[in-house]
Amino acid sequence: MRLRFGRGESLVLRYVVLGTWALVCLVPILWFLSIGFRPRTEIITPQPIYWPNFSLDAWHMIWDDWPMGAYLRNSVLAIFGSVVIDLVLAIPAAYSLARYEYRGREDIGFYILSTRMMAPAIVAIPIFFLFRGLGLLDTVWALMLIYAAINLSVVTWIIRSYMMDLPKELEDAARTDGASDLRILWEIIIPVCLPGIITAAVIAAIFAINEFLFTLLIASTPNAYTMSVALANFTGGSDGKIYNAIAMVSFLAFVPVFILVLLIQRNLSRGLTMGAVKG
Repeated sequence: MRLRFGRGESLVLRYVVLGTWALVCLVPILWFLSIGFRPRTEIITPQPIYWPNFSLDAWHMIWDDWPMGAYLRNSVLAIFGSVVIDLVLAIPAAYSLARYEYRGREDIGFYILSTRMMAPAIVAIPIFFLFRGLGLLDTVWALMLIYAAINLSVVTWIIRSYMMDLPKELEDAARTDGASDLRILWEIIIPVCLPGIITAAVIAAIFAINEFLFTLLIASTPNAYTMSVALANFTGGSDGKIYNAIAMVSFLAFVPVFILVLLIQRNLSRGLTMGAVKG
């Protein structure tokens, strides 16, 4: 026996399912935030506390005792700068790999992608000496460059896959009208591939936020610390693990990405599904 739902019942069922799923996704985040607003004594107590007290101890700690504003500024500058560098380099490289025919094109594309498969620890020491020789250690500029270098292959490959799905008739018509390759890229290819470019930029930003090894290697002092390294300050030392501060800093690092995804979710969803189905 098959159940049949009317249009109104189907809509209600859809909202119930989506609302339940949203609740499942939000409860861990809200619970994590509640840890940030609890006193530390209530977090480490062995007895469960179902109605915790509200406290701003962690909030005052990260802003008064630690230069969290500087850490947040360093994170934003390093991530934004690395994404800009990646897009400036990846878009023309992806266009070349997707549209031009030349010897070794596929090999070059595979080599670009294979750099992402390499273990970061292999190049950690050479990169340290390289930046030390350039005088860029402990600077946000070094973080921009290393984040861009790490994510450039992924951004290039993602944008290339979108460009390969575009019909060549668009470019042929523009060339008939006398447009140059640079003008075609700027006025035709980039606007059409914008959802894919936004998707690649968001993925690069998320990877940069989560980068810890090279950030800790290059940022030797708090002058260039980012949010990911700042979390390490609350996981050891004479005070032990400060769980409410860890929760508060983690939530502050999560909120900007969450807001960014909400603002561009339409283009992001289009970019994630572009080229998934070919007619």
